[in-house]
This record gives sequence, structure tokens and C-alpha cells, in this order.
Amino acid sequence: MKTTNIKELREKIAQLYPKRDIGDLTEKVFQREVTVQTVALYRAIITERMAEGETIECEHHTIWTHFRLMSSILRETAQQAISLFLTNRRLYRLQSTIMPDHPATADSRDNTSVDEISFDHIHSLKKKLQIRVGEMLVGAGFCGIGIVFFDWLEITGPVLVGLGALGVLHSLILPTRWIEVETVDSSPAINPILIYAIQKKSAKELVRRLREKLRN
Repeated sequence: MKTTNIKELREKIAQLYPKRDIGDLTEKVFQREVTVQTVALYRAIITERMAEGETIECEHHTIWTHFRLMSSILRETAQQAISLFLTNRRLYRLQSTIMPDHPATADSRDNTSVDEISFDHIHSLKKKLQIRVGEMLVGAGFCGIGIVFFDWLEITGPVLVGLGALGVLHSLILPTRWIEVETVDSSPAINPILIYAIQKKSAKELVRRLREKLRN
């Protein structure tokens, strides 16, 4: 039976780590379980804030800046988890820092914050894009190293140039895309709600439902 008790969920997540360390859980199973339990913890945090009669209709989870579902979060350095929950009354955003080898707690220990916005305060959903500058710079750096040391790096030199060129092309051809939730307030939001990974099924469903509610 699934629990929605926040304290119990935190304990379940913490217990996964020693089980992994002593070999009771394989890395694959551990990654899957910690992902499922972390999302359940985030959901419980939101559920605790909901009003009577309010229900979650859909949700969307991403990791900044890699824009992918939480499938291998412990193999990365500190990143930001962004979970969006659409209810029949409003849109919630939970943000939390994901640290390798540190169990999620969804409180001040991992800088968790929760924002919410009711439908009558949402003006529109605006698509935005941005060139991946960081990826472009890394690619250009690889190209530069490959060209400068081309005579000394007979094999790796061309490889670096090729990888660098691919990185630059990727950053230009596939820019980062997201949707910003614009509010009725004419002044720019300090910390607007952004929907990343908009090509994922969960994001499409959330945006579709949210647009329907705004039309109504």
C-alpha cells in the first residue's frame, strides 16, 4: 500500500541508501526506487497544501538543466528538480535541490520551495527559446583545442574538432525551448513558472489541460 505520509516517505527514501551500499539493491533498482519515492514525497507535500475538494489532475517532473525525468539523478552533480502539479483549482510548482548521495527531504535541507498560482491569475502561456550558449562554448573549445594541437594529436585532434563542431551545431539547431506561465500582472514575474521539456508526454498533457482551463 502506497503511503502519503511525508515523514514515512522521507524515511523510506533514506533507507534506500544503506541498502544500496551493502548490495541489497542494484544500482538500477535503487535509481528507480529513489525516483519513485522522491516524486511521491513531492506529491505528498503538494497534497498537504491543497484545499478540501481539490485534486491533482496531472503532473510533470524535470531536472534542470538536462530536461529529463528523474531517472539517474544520483549520477549528476547538484541539480534542481522542478515538479509541476495541475489541480482542478490551480497550478503548483515545487523546486528542490538534488544532491548526489543525499536523500531528498523536500524541506529547507534541500532548499525546497513551493509556489502556486490560481487560474484567474494566469494571463497566457508563452513559448520561448534560447540558444544553448554553454554547449556552444564547450563545442567551440573542443574545436579550438583540436585545431591548435592538431599536429600533435594525430587521432584525438580530428575527433575533438568533430565533436566540437557537432556540439556547436546541436546548440544552434536544437535550442532550449520552454513555456512561461504569464500572469495578469503587467510587470514581469520575479520567479515565473516555467514548463521545461515541453516535448515530453507529461508536459504536453499539462499544457493542454491548462489551456483548456484558461479558455473556460
